[in-house]
Amino acid sequence: MTRDFFNKEHWTVEKATELYGIDKWGAGYFSVGDDGDVVVTPFGADHGPKISLHKIAKEVEERGLAMPVLLRIENILGSQIKLLHETFRKVIKENGYTGEYKGVFPIKVNQQEEVIEAISQFGKSYNHGLEAGSKPELIAAISMMKSRKACLICNGYKDEEFIDLGLHATKMGYQVFFVIEVPGEVDLIIERAKYHKITPHLGLRIKLSTQAEGLWTESGGDASVFGLGMNHIVDVIDRLKDEGMLGCLELLHYHIGSQIPNIRDIRAGAMEACRIYEELVNEGAKMGYLDLGGGLAVDYDGSNTNFHSSRNYSMEEYCCDIVESIITVLSRNNIPHPTIITESGRAIVAYYSILLFNILDVSSFLPPPIPEQLPKSANDLLENLLIAYNMVSPKNIQECLNDALFYRTQARQLFKHGQINIRERALAENLAQHTLLKISQLSKDMEHIPKDIQSINKLVYDVYYGNFSLFQSLPDVWAINQILPVMPIHRLSEAPSRAAIISDITCDCDGKIDSFPDYSHEKNSIMLHDLKDDEEYYVGVFLVGAYQETLGDLHNLFGDTNVVSIHVNEDGSYKFLRELEGDSVADVLSYVEYDIRSLKKRLKHISEDSILKGFITAKERKLILAGFDEGLRGYTYFEKE
Repeated sequence: MTRDFFNKEHWTVEKATELYGIDKWGAGYFSVGDDGDVVVTPFGADHGPKISLHKIAKEVEERGLAMPVLLRIENILGSQIKLLHETFRKVIKENGYTGEYKGVFPIKVNQQEEVIEAISQFGKSYNHGLEAGSKPELIAAISMMKSRKACLICNGYKDEEFIDLGLHATKMGYQVFFVIEVPGEVDLIIERAKYHKITPHLGLRIKLSTQAEGLWTESGGDASVFGLGMNHIVDVIDRLKDEGMLGCLELLHYHIGSQIPNIRDIRAGAMEACRIYEELVNEGAKMGYLDLGGGLAVDYDGSNTNFHSSRNYSMEEYCCDIVESIITVLSRNNIPHPTIITESGRAIVAYYSILLFNILDVSSFLPPPIPEQLPKSANDLLENLLIAYNMVSPKNIQECLNDALFYRTQARQLFKHGQINIRERALAENLAQHTLLKISQLSKDMEHIPKDIQSINKLVYDVYYGNFSLFQSLPDVWAINQILPVMPIHRLSEAPSRAAIISDITCDCDGKIDSFPDYSHEKNSIMLHDLKDDEEYYVGVFLVGAYQETLGDLHNLFGDTNVVSIHVNEDGSYKFLRELEGDSVADVLSYVEYDIRSLKKRLKHISEDSILKGFITAKERKLILAGFDEGLRGYTYFEKE
C-alpha cells in the first residue's frame, strides 16, 4: 500500500477494514464500528447487536482484572453450531439425502469445562455430541452429555478402564461408539463387553490413501500413525464374525487433517471412505454411520485460498461436497445413506476466543536526527554514508542501498579493530539506518520493487512490546507458524503510522508475531498507531479458541492469563458469566515442583542471615518478606500501578 493510503486527512474506518482484512476473516462476527472500535456481532453478520471490544476491555480492567485477558464470547459457539447443523440440513434436503447429520466436538481442541458445557447446552437441540481420546476426556464427556441421541465417539488407545467407562455410559442409554484404532483393541473390547453383558457400538478408523494439503498432511496416507490398513480391516471383520459380533460394527471413521484448505481433498477423502463403507456393508456389517473426522478449516488470513491458513470453500460448499460424494458412491448400488458425523472442532471454537493485551513500550526503527554537521575529525566513511543518504532517488535507489550497506559493514570492521570510537560507530549506524528508511519509504511508490529492497523492507519496522507470552497463549504461532488475525481494537478512525512487529515479554527471540494475514500475501509487519502517554493501547489476537487455550507452556514461568466470559443479549446488553483470575507467581512455581512453604522458609533464612551480616535491619527484613509474599500472590504478567 502506498503512503497515500495512510493519508490522515482521508483516512476512514473503511480503509481500516481493508488494511486489517477483518471483513474477510471475521466471518461476520467482527467488524470496525463507525467510532473506530472493533465490534463483535455474536449472532452473525447483520443479526443482533454490535458490542465494542474496547469497551469490554476497559470494563474488565475496571473490575480489577489486568491485561492480558482471554475474552470468550459464549454466543459465538451457539452461532457456529447452528450454522453447521442448519447448513447440513439444508443441503441434505436439497439433494434428497435419506440420512441425517450429527455433529461431534472433539474435546482435545479445547478441554475447558466452560467450553464443553456451553457446546453441550447449545448443541442439545441438534443432538450435537462429543469425542474423547483419553480417560479424562471420556469422564468429562459423559458428565456433560445433554442428549442421549447424541453420539459419544471414543478414539485413541483404550485400556480396560477406558472401555469399562464407555460401557457404563452405554448401559445408561448413551450412544457410545468404540472406534478401533489398532487391531489389538478388538479382543479387549470383546472381552469387556462380554464381562459386562453389554452389546457395544463399534467403529473402525481407517487409514486412507488420500492425503490433504496443509500442515497436517500426514494425518492421511501411508505415513499416518493411526488407522487400520486394508489387511487389518479384513482381520477385524473376520474376528468379529468369529464372535458373532459383526452386527456391532456400525461406524466407519477417518481423519485426514485438522485444517484442510482445499475442498478437493475433502471430496476425495469422502469418496474413498465411501467405497470402504460399501464393502463393509457387503461383508455383512450393520453400519449406518460415516464419521469423516475433523478438517473443516478456518479462514485465518481471509484469502479464501488453499493456503494452509485459509480455505477455498464456504460452509455450504463443504456440506454439499460431502453429501454429494456419499450419494455418488453409495446410491449406485442402493446402499442406504448413513448418518453423517463430522468432528468439527476448530471451526466451532476458533472464533469465540480473543486474546486482549496492552502495549507496554515501543522500540523504534526511526534513529535520532542526522546532525547538521559531521565532526571535524570524522572518518571518511561517515562522509560517504551522508552522501549516500542525500543521493537517494528512484533512479539510483539500488546504488544507494549498496553504498549504505557497504559503508556500514566497513564501519563495523573499523570499530572491531579499534580504528573508530563508539560515537563514530553510532553515527555510522545512524546514517545507514536513515538511508535504509528513506529507501524503504521511497520504494512504496514504485511499481516494481527490486528484490534487495524488498528484503530491506522486511527489516524496517518498530518493535511493539505486548503484555503477553506467545508460548503460553499462542503456541501455534511459534510451533507451526500459524497465522492468526492481529489488530488494534480501537483508534481505527485514525490512520496508523508505524510498521511494526509485536514482541511478547518472555525475553526470547522466538517470542514475537512477525507474520500477519493478508488476503493477497503474507505480511511481515503490521501497521499500528503511535502510543499516547495518557491512554492504554489495546491489541487483539483473534480466532484463538482452537488448541491455543490448552497447548501453552510455562516459558519464563508466565502462567495462564485472566479469563473473562460474556453472554450478549439480543437487546445489546451483556453479562459477565465468569471471571477467572490467571495464575499467580506461587501457582506457576508449584507447577514446576517448588514447595511454596519451603521457598518462603528459605527466604526467611536468607533475610535473617542478611541481618546477621549487617546488610539489612530487622525492620527492613519485615518489609522485604512482605514484598516477597505480595510477589508470590501477584499476576505473572506486567502489572501497572
